[in-house]
Amino acid sequence: MPDAAVPHAVEMNFDGLIGNTHNYAGLSHGNLASADNAKRISHPRQAAKEGLAKMYRLHQLGLKQGVLIPQERPDIATLRHLGFSGTDQAVIVKAHKTAPHLLAMCYSASSMWAANAATVSPSSDTEDGRVHFTPANLKSMFHRSIEQGTTSKLLKTVFNNDQHFAHHDALGGGVHFGDEGAANHNRLCAEYGEQGVELFVYGKQDFGDAQSITTFPARQSLEASMAIARKHGLHSGKVIMARQSSEVIEAGGFHNDVVSVSNKNVLFMHELAFADKAELFKQVTMTSGHQPIHFVEVPNQAISLHDAIKSYLFNSQLVNIPGTEGMTLILPMESKENPNVYQYLLALIQQDTPIKHLEFVDVRQSMRNGGGPACLRLRVVLNEQELAQVNPSFVLTENLFTTLNHWVDKHYRDELSARDLADPDLLNEGRASLDELTQIMQLGSFYNFQQA
Repeated sequence: MPDAAVPHAVEMNFDGLIGNTHNYAGLSHGNLASADNAKRISHPRQAAKEGLAKMYRLHQLGLKQGVLIPQERPDIATLRHLGFSGTDQAVIVKAHKTAPHLLAMCYSASSMWAANAATVSPSSDTEDGRVHFTPANLKSMFHRSIEQGTTSKLLKTVFNNDQHFAHHDALGGGVHFGDEGAANHNRLCAEYGEQGVELFVYGKQDFGDAQSITTFPARQSLEASMAIARKHGLHSGKVIMARQSSEVIEAGGFHNDVVSVSNKNVLFMHELAFADKAELFKQVTMTSGHQPIHFVEVPNQAISLHDAIKSYLFNSQLVNIPGTEGMTLILPMESKENPNVYQYLLALIQQDTPIKHLEFVDVRQSMRNGGGPACLRLRVVLNEQELAQVNPSFVLTENLFTTLNHWVDKHYRDELSARDLADPDLLNEGRASLDELTQIMQLGSFYNFQQA
């Protein structure tokens, strides 16, 4: 009998809209850019407009593009849970006086990095034929661990159809089940609509393993990755667990998407990305069956880990642009400005690999906090029926792009410093902006402050 036709599917990117409290507090241990820029003045309006421009560029190129809205910050509910009381403004004043670092964590706009929002498995990979979502618990960093509740609510709002979408709770179990979402998850396939191989990358194994000690935290656990594969109903013969090298973590590669990125049958990676590269190649070749996989490996001798992480060469988006032969890398401008990396890229697109085009985007404000183009987006593979069920308010159009730019100009400050976090007016400004945003996105009362 002939094989059943492969359903047409696309990979849609949902980017995090950068919130009005974007600042440089240096909260992320192991993220070198975040540490290097701690306490510097940030530019929230510029950051949000850079993010929107990146989304719009992908939309112009013919890719499906979505938007994920920011979370309410500061997170007053968390501060109250930790013992601060009084009016919301009084909570901010008290926290700034006695626990300024805690206040900074509750102000973080880190939900902008949607690659950490969740792990997503397309319907072609799951036993029940639905797209599965598990919000990341982000246990390794307090300021990110407080995101999971709102992230879950948001994903259920965007993908609100039980026939096509399955939503799971974030993993419990404490630090042993630390999960950082799609930043440590890749998928290899011939076509988006075909069953693929899901590659989970972990930095530590907490049970039954002699741990290698690293200065910086290994954030993703094997136990978490295995739990998600089970919850998503993935076929065991199509799942690979691969360990990230400790050398990468020590060099500042806190997530795997800092040293590798995949698209369809291509894995673009640094030579030192994985602890056991030979075993990974063997497993991928075996599980992918007849479909050849292209391992595009960048030698350490050509691009050092330092240059790879500094330029965020691998924190790029590898995409198929409609009407274009070969694949395109969507890269941060920093990759173009690093002479060694740029010369390598120019040579790469002339080689016999599927990567044939380069596109550079300016996301400098995000980069200074350690988040490149790939950090800003969550990939969701959808067939035509599933795509039709996505909440249309979250699909980027030219009109929405224009509207959101005007909204940013109206509500966002040009500059934000560490001392500005003590200003209660910033709370009021943020709530006013989010109140208008929910009207733009036709959400009603989405945020807690709107329901009080």
